[in-house]
Amino acid sequence: MITSKELREKWIKFYEDRGHVNIGAVSLIGDGQTGVMFNVAGMQPLMPYLLGKKHPKGTRLCNVQGCVRTVDIDSVGDATHFTFFEMMGNWSLGDYFKKEKTKWSFDLLTQVFGFDKDKICSTVFEGNDSVPRDNETAGYLKELGIKEENIFYLDKSNNWWELEGTVGTPCGPDNEWFYPRHDEKCCDTCDVNCDCGRYVEIGNDVYMQYKKLEGGKYTELENKNVDTGFGLDRLLLFLNGLTDGYKTDLFDGAIKYLESVSGKDYDGAEEDRKAMRIIADHTRTAVMLIGDMNGIVPSNTGAGYILRRLLRRAIRYCKNLGIDANEMNGVAKIFIEKVYDTAYPLLVEKEDYIIDEISKEIKKFEAALTAGMKEFDKCIVGMERKNAFMSEKDPSYVPETQISGKQAFRLYDTFGFPVELTIELALERGFTVDEEGFESAFKAHQELSKAQAQAAKGGLTEQTEKTTNYHTATHIMLAGLRKMFGTGTEQKGSNITEERLRFDFNCDHKMTAEELKTLEDFVNDVISKKIPVVRTEESYNKAVSEGAYGVFNPTSDDQMVSIYTIEGVDKQICGGPHANNTGDLGKFIIKKEESSSGGVRRIKAILQ
Repeated sequence: MITSKELREKWIKFYEDRGHVNIGAVSLIGDGQTGVMFNVAGMQPLMPYLLGKKHPKGTRLCNVQGCVRTVDIDSVGDATHFTFFEMMGNWSLGDYFKKEKTKWSFDLLTQVFGFDKDKICSTVFEGNDSVPRDNETAGYLKELGIKEENIFYLDKSNNWWELEGTVGTPCGPDNEWFYPRHDEKCCDTCDVNCDCGRYVEIGNDVYMQYKKLEGGKYTELENKNVDTGFGLDRLLLFLNGLTDGYKTDLFDGAIKYLESVSGKDYDGAEEDRKAMRIIADHTRTAVMLIGDMNGIVPSNTGAGYILRRLLRRAIRYCKNLGIDANEMNGVAKIFIEKVYDTAYPLLVEKEDYIIDEISKEIKKFEAALTAGMKEFDKCIVGMERKNAFMSEKDPSYVPETQISGKQAFRLYDTFGFPVELTIELALERGFTVDEEGFESAFKAHQELSKAQAQAAKGGLTEQTEKTTNYHTATHIMLAGLRKMFGTGTEQKGSNITEERLRFDFNCDHKMTAEELKTLEDFVNDVISKKIPVVRTEESYNKAVSEGAYGVFNPTSDDQMVSIYTIEGVDKQICGGPHANNTGDLGKFIIKKEESSSGGVRRIKAILQ
């Protein structure tokens, strides 16, 4: 068997032998500037360089990057979905292109990892009215030995990458690699397009060869890029001849622990297997987020809310499995001490802190379940009273006996109350639940989450003149806060739209009216002085020594970074974008100051 550690090493060595530089990984937590809560793809931190910026390490890069995706959280529980995963990536920034990349991906799969070339399947872009079919990539695949019947031409929704809503940005077709989990066809036409789950995507090569123009047209780029992403978890599964991702060395210890404390067999009942997968996956992700270099804790907003949802879902499934939720701490220790101790040594340093935060959330959720029961009872009592009143008033009145889908979803979303529990309790009281209504509310919630994720795809939100001005305003505001409360004041989160800015920072008290006025006056004074916003580039070490600060995690002290300076006011390490002059911003008005989470305050402000 190949271990996860060996797989990481083989990936890096393969590409280092071909002239790539290992650039290491960055934090899992969004930097507050892009609008993305978590690092959702290996390429996300590379976006500025894929869009044209020169990378200090050169034109051939590789790494293994931790990622967190929670859009499909409810799919976790099957054999192949995970909320935390590692993406093995490599990039060409205007260097090699399709011929080299198809060969390297093929060589890696067949020569290094021993995949059967006759089973490898690949999908390429079928073309449309704007861009021709990607016959070039298909031709290289055939030359390498991929069977023609295993090459599939798919449409733009499947094999095309671009930043939605942008013009002038790189984009292009992609080549996805698939491999069967087993040889049993569900039907005669079973292939990569089938929904039976036999085929799983294990890698993706994106070829950024076009520039998007106005009117949905495209033109060839002079300097073309390659962005590759292969999932470590899924590749590890195939290399070990497994069809269940929870049987690799990444999860083996956690699953055995859960079997031990529950007295149940992972290969037994499906409901027990699903519970073990969810507990193991969500606990692993919680460990990674809390133990990250920019670690977060459970809260009711932003990334902290997602972490809370994961932990509470795991806690619910502990009850399904019939174990004490505090056994999650035992699972967490296995991930920290035995699975990721080498790849993520910071987890070992923060072990006590991680376990303490998980324990506190378990305790809080038990109280939340109590609150959920009270809300459920309130809902039932309200319906019973209404039925009694209306029946007395009108003998022909038909009593309500169904809890609405909206009410059931509120119990689920607000109190973490499983809909299954709502249905069970309702039946005991002579009521039913509008399950279709619940599913409708649930899907609407999912669509919203997916839309938000799509808006942040690639690590960028819409960059307009207004959002750029708001970004610069946050820099000035933070400078004012540091002047008022000390240099220990740091950004803890940021969200910018065209209508307003929202900024979180550490502070031990609610700001007074006088303090808010002082801050507002400070920002407007800087705006009135019309100070140029100057961008420079230098090594991280030098930037810090010269007084620059910011939410940034360099891979080395000599890593080149961008610094934005507002002379006499602020000097921050930042990826941009920014206004050219503070005078461009308009009038700064603070609309609200409130608590975000423990020890963190939030300011909402507008520019007029």
